[in-house]
Amino acid sequence: MKLIKKILFNRILFIGIAIIIQLSVLIWMILQFQDYFVIFYSTSIIISMGVVLFIVNDSMNPAYKIAWLIPILLFPIFGGLFYIFFGGNKASKKDKKRMNFIIRKMKSSLIVDDNVREKLKKESINASNQSLYLQNAAYSPLYENDGSEYFSLGEYKFERLKEELKKAKEFIFLEYFIIAQGKMWDEILEILLKKVDEGLDIRIIYDDFGCILTLPYKYDEKLESMGIKCEVFNPLIPFLSPRLNNRDHRKIVVIDGKVGFTGGINLADEYINEKDRFGHWKDSAIMLKGEAVWSLTVMFLSIWDYLRGIDEDFTRFKREYDLNSNIKDGYVQPFTDNPLDDETVGQIAYLNLINKAKSHVYITTPYLIIDNEMVTALTAAAKSGIDVKIITPHHPDKWYAHAVTKSFYKILIESGVKIYEYTPGFIHAKNFVVDDEYAVVGTINLDYRSLYLHFECGVWMYKTKSVIAMKEDFLNTIKVSQEISYEETENIIWYKRLKGSILKVFSPLM
Repeated sequence: MKLIKKILFNRILFIGIAIIIQLSVLIWMILQFQDYFVIFYSTSIIISMGVVLFIVNDSMNPAYKIAWLIPILLFPIFGGLFYIFFGGNKASKKDKKRMNFIIRKMKSSLIVDDNVREKLKKESINASNQSLYLQNAAYSPLYENDGSEYFSLGEYKFERLKEELKKAKEFIFLEYFIIAQGKMWDEILEILLKKVDEGLDIRIIYDDFGCILTLPYKYDEKLESMGIKCEVFNPLIPFLSPRLNNRDHRKIVVIDGKVGFTGGINLADEYINEKDRFGHWKDSAIMLKGEAVWSLTVMFLSIWDYLRGIDEDFTRFKREYDLNSNIKDGYVQPFTDNPLDDETVGQIAYLNLINKAKSHVYITTPYLIIDNEMVTALTAAAKSGIDVKIITPHHPDKWYAHAVTKSFYKILIESGVKIYEYTPGFIHAKNFVVDDEYAVVGTINLDYRSLYLHFECGVWMYKTKSVIAMKEDFLNTIKVSQEISYEETENIIWYKRLKGSILKVFSPLM
């Protein structure tokens, strides 16, 4: 009975019903115009033609264009109108204006150290060029690494996170796509409440869609009543809106401006294997210390200001760092990807790593739903003698995403890319390791939503100890993974192949 009540009174059910009712009313209204068939049909065709022309001439990803053009051309009466309601990556003028203000503020807060940039340039033009892209496109400065630590499992990150939270003296910022009640969140919340009693500034951002099944309705108000400031990103509303596309998929923790975490790990029990979902859950994270944490601080505060509608003095949260430290360990560059600025930072950062690789490219990703540019980069690298290996889940969390993932196996494998599936369960880590020199760890999946529609973040690294730790983790993971042979891709039953092909066409809409 409790389960039935939970389902019946869940907010997502009401929102879903409301949207279905609106769709039904919209279709009914359209059908009523059939009494004026010639006018109605002509108007619908003109609208759909206009939408098609807009899509063809827009700068959006070609795969996304195809995914919309097919249904519009097949169903011209409804297709154009549906795109107007659901298509694209729309934001209101007010939202864009506010976001542009935040971007300018973020850019002015993150000052580039020319000495560090020149030092990297002397060491490696290749590395400098990759870093310069992130600086120019994502307003992300480069730092000499004062200390980073890679976590190969959620359990390791969880224990270290609790240690660092307990040391906090001034403020704690948390930003997550998913927060779920259970062991992980309950233990963290207990620490946060103690820190509230000590007078610390505690702030939390969570995505409404990511938490719709894991947190009670208006949980933000409950946290506020406990003394924890909280904002909900892009609250779900029971109305047809393309704004539902843009989600906050980032995972950021900032402690006193001196310690920061990011990576793929959300605050839910499956991420630390306290809850069994899809077998063993493997994920990753990175902890930064020192000056580079300032970038994570500004990333959090920029979204906080956007949601809160305030203009805060970011410099209040900037801390002094020991710039003469002798423990420098390569370079790190935290960066964010904003879907409203028409710059696909995450994808280009990945493509730069692949295209400039000399020896190997090792990738872990939960979804391999890639466009032509990524396919070309991966296959060209493999054909050029680069050792390209990719690990995907053996036990998927979404059957349709895994079906699309498998549909890319054949073209990649026949080009020399080696594909492995993580046999013990589900791999959620989003890691790139290249040439024992470069790595990116963060929140950015290899799928359309992460690369084009979500707010994301990551850390680009060059010659840090964490790069080697990530490579060792990858090689250890391969030992418990099964390699997919070309013969297996050839022997897929025809109807599964057909299903994968159809889903592949519409994968940008998933």
